[in-house]
Amino acid sequence: MTGSVQVQERPATGLAGLPAVADPGAVTPQDAREVSRLFFERLAGLPEGDPARRYVRDCLVEMNLSLVHYAVRRFRSRAEETEDMVQVGTIGLIKAVDRYDLGRGTPFSAFAVPYIVGEIKRFFRDTSWAVHVPRRLQELRIDLARAREKLAHDLNRAPTTSEMAQYLEIGQEEVIEGLYAGNGYSADSLDAPPDEGDAQSAGGLLAARLGGEDPALEKAENIQALKPLLDGLEERDRQILHMRFGAELTQTQIGDVLGISQMQVSRLLTRILASLREGMLETD
Repeated sequence: MTGSVQVQERPATGLAGLPAVADPGAVTPQDAREVSRLFFERLAGLPEGDPARRYVRDCLVEMNLSLVHYAVRRFRSRAEETEDMVQVGTIGLIKAVDRYDLGRGTPFSAFAVPYIVGEIKRFFRDTSWAVHVPRRLQELRIDLARAREKLAHDLNRAPTTSEMAQYLEIGQEEVIEGLYAGNGYSADSLDAPPDEGDAQSAGGLLAARLGGEDPALEKAENIQALKPLLDGLEERDRQILHMRFGAELTQTQIGDVLGISQMQVSRLLTRILASLREGMLETD
């Protein structure tokens, strides 16, 4: 055995006779392979609920944490998420410890790394997308990226949709669906600065370049809805509305033109507007 692994007898606490590693986290990867075999042999003979089983399992996890760090290095481009990757990778390691069968003869490291990498990839698949996309389409996006790269190399040009569909043996509609789904992988902040060299957006934020609700739009829609209702009014009612809201005459001035009192004008306006309001509600 390489290195120096300190193994000692635990105190008589129900774990008597069980070898104890003084510091499982300090065991070198080389020693971990040999010591892990011993601990897996002990683990296989311990029943569920036995305190010794918990101790052996915890030691196996701690001794093999180097496998998690090894797997995390494969994703070094995501350095800002290293701590999260270690955490989810450790979950994969625990699953591997629980499912490993020493009798199959497979080295534990070869068995555990796929579990660890799988948990890390699942973490990215479930958390990296800016918009929720079905897992089928998330995986299709990866297949499309690989197909595009392979075909672009072989054809010396960007592949068409039909060429990617034929390469992946799927329909063109599915390819298009996957390409659209890829747009949900990332999203720009509305507070993001403009791209360098973008003269049209120089000095402005992304939010300033996006369209917003036009306050005049609702007014235009209301006018279009009112037009048939106005056409259905009597001539005097349309004249009153024109003088009040078009020429902006006061009720007294309208009364003078029509030869009626201001009170009568007020009542007429109330009736006309109530009729138009009722007609608008029925239209909605």
